[in-house]
Amino acid sequence: MLLHGFTQTGRLWGPFGERLAEHRTLVALDLPGHAGSEAVRADLPTTAGLVTEAVRATIGTEPCDVLGYSLGARVALHVVTGSDLEVGRLVCIGVTAGIEDETERARRRAADETTADSLEASGDVGAFLDAWLGGPLFARLTGDAAARGERLRNSAAGLASSLRLCGTGTQAPLWDRLPSIRQPVLALAGTDDIRFAALALRVARTAPSCVATLVPGGGHAVHLAQPELTGRVVGHWLGLGEDGRA
Repeated sequence: MLLHGFTQTGRLWGPFGERLAEHRTLVALDLPGHAGSEAVRADLPTTAGLVTEAVRATIGTEPCDVLGYSLGARVALHVVTGSDLEVGRLVCIGVTAGIEDETERARRRAADETTADSLEASGDVGAFLDAWLGGPLFARLTGDAAARGERLRNSAAGLASSLRLCGTGTQAPLWDRLPSIRQPVLALAGTDDIRFAALALRVARTAPSCVATLVPGGGHAVHLAQPELTGRVVGHWLGLGEDGRA
């Protein structure tokens, strides 16, 4: 199960996803508020339930591995801590288990609300994407890797709803739930994505069967900007062989 980031779609995994597809059956959804799920309105716990339903509708009750990036990684944590989906392994790229300080969380929620209001008022998804991708988190994500055209499948109303319902400011912290995760977890980040590199290390210290891997010179969307290296790291950790079998 692949869970994409904010402003992305279930199609936006690039060469990294193609590498995984050589070895595994992939279920890649459009998360609520995005592309084909533009009309769906759901917070993080509800999204985790929708993901669980989608996996079961696709592969039945067989266990699956879950990989999430950024927004998708936060959804993935809700899946493994708040649903009964049979998850084998969990890969989180650019993950946080939430903002613990209430004042800081409220400040982030207010900022996301302001951004959502502005996006809805303008309706200009293209300008929003230019500003979003022009930020420091995505300095290494250029050209085809940014997949701006695919991101344009999203609507202003859908992205605004995602910010309001699934933004980090709305997320109840999950740090106290991490010790209960029984699955092996890989927390991955780029070394130059300083904040999320630190968060990956914290997740690894908190979840019992978690390891953190930092990709040298990587930014926030390390799997898109450095797909070959990140694909090797994730593939090795998942135990994918050259013959396509674990």
